[in-house]
Amino acid sequence: MTSGSQEIVVRALHTLQGDGLDVYAFFINGPDIVRVADISRVERDPADNVKGFQRPEIRSHVKGIADYLLQGEVLFPNAIILALSPAVKFSASRGTKPAGDQGVAQSGTLTIPLYREGERVAWIVDGQQRSLALSQVGNKTIPVPVIGFVSDSLEIQREQFILVNKAKPLPSRLINELLPETRSLLLPRELNLRKLPAEICSLLNRDKNSPFHQLIKRVSDKTASGAVVTDSAVITMIKNSISNPLGALSPYKGSPREAADVESMYRILQTYWTAVREVFGDAWGKDPRHSRLMHSAGIEAMGVLMDRIYARLSGPQEAVKAVKAELERVAPICRWTDGSWESLGLAWNEVQSTPRDIKRLQDVLVRAYAGSAKT
Repeated sequence: MTSGSQEIVVRALHTLQGDGLDVYAFFINGPDIVRVADISRVERDPADNVKGFQRPEIRSHVKGIADYLLQGEVLFPNAIILALSPAVKFSASRGTKPAGDQGVAQSGTLTIPLYREGERVAWIVDGQQRSLALSQVGNKTIPVPVIGFVSDSLEIQREQFILVNKAKPLPSRLINELLPETRSLLLPRELNLRKLPAEICSLLNRDKNSPFHQLIKRVSDKTASGAVVTDSAVITMIKNSISNPLGALSPYKGSPREAADVESMYRILQTYWTAVREVFGDAWGKDPRHSRLMHSAGIEAMGVLMDRIYARLSGPQEAVKAVKAELERVAPICRWTDGSWESLGLAWNEVQSTPRDIKRLQDVLVRAYAGSAKT
C-alpha cells in the first residue's frame, strides 16, 4: 500500500453483487480509515428529513478498543464496511488467471482520493467505533480489512446499515426511525413488519393536524424540547392494533397481494387521539413525569381501549365527537395527573412501563368501558 498527499492506493479484489454494484475487499492502515471515510450521523434537516444513519459515538467503547490496540502487537481481523462513491478507481491486474480460478473476483489496485472532512469519498456503514479507536493509535501500523461497496445512494447505505446491525445491540428506536426512509423490498420480514408502524409514527409527528405534532421523541431530534412521548411507545401502540385480529387498524393492514390502507389507519389514529386530547386536555402534552397519559404505559393502554371503542363504532369515518362520547365513559375513573387508581391500588405516578403495569392498566380501562356500556 502506498500513500500520497492526495490519494491512497491499495491492492484490492473486485466483484459484483446485487444489481451490478461494485464491491471491493482490501486492507488499509487503520488510522487511514477516517482519512478516507466520513461518519454519517443520524439527524434531521430543517425540512424534517432524516439525514445519515449512524448512532452517536460511544466514548467508553472507543476508549476500550483504543487501549487494546495500543497494548502491542494485536490481532484485529474485524472488517470495516464502507460505502464508496464512484470517485474511487479500480485498475485490474494484467496476466493470466491461475488454474482452477472460479472467476468470482478480480485482483487489481484501488485508488481512493483524499478529500477534507464532510466531503470524503466514503462513509462508514459498519465499524464507526472501531474506526474512531483506530484513529487514536498515532502512527502505529495496523492493517485492517475493509469491504467497500460503491454507491452514493443514502437508501442503500441505510439498508446495509440496518441489515448489518439488526443482530447487534443497535438501539431499536434508531432502527425504527431509519426504516421509513428505507425503500428496499428486500428487508427481512421482521423489519418489514416494523416499517409500517414506524412510517405512521413519523407522519403523526410531522403532520400539523395531528394531535401528536412535534410531541414524539426521536433519536435524530437534538433540540425537540416540546417532545414528550417516546416513538417506541407510539409504534408499539400502532403495531399492537395492526397485529390484533380485532384491532381498530387490523382490517386495513393489507395482504401479500394488497397494499395496506395507510390512509384509513391514519384517519383512525388522528380521530381517536384528537378525541383523547380533548377529553383529557389537562393531561395532554405534558412530560410523563407529570402525566401518565403521555407515558408509554398510558399510550399503550389507551391504544387497547381504541381497539375496543372502534369495535363498537362503524369504521374510520367516525367523527371526533362520537369517539369523545365513548371516551367520556371511562374518564371518571382515570387518574393521569393526580390521585390514585382505585382498581390498581396505585398512585397516579406509580404506574410504570412494565408489562405487568401496562396489562393491569389496560384491563382497568377495558373493564370500565365495558361496564359503562351495560348501564
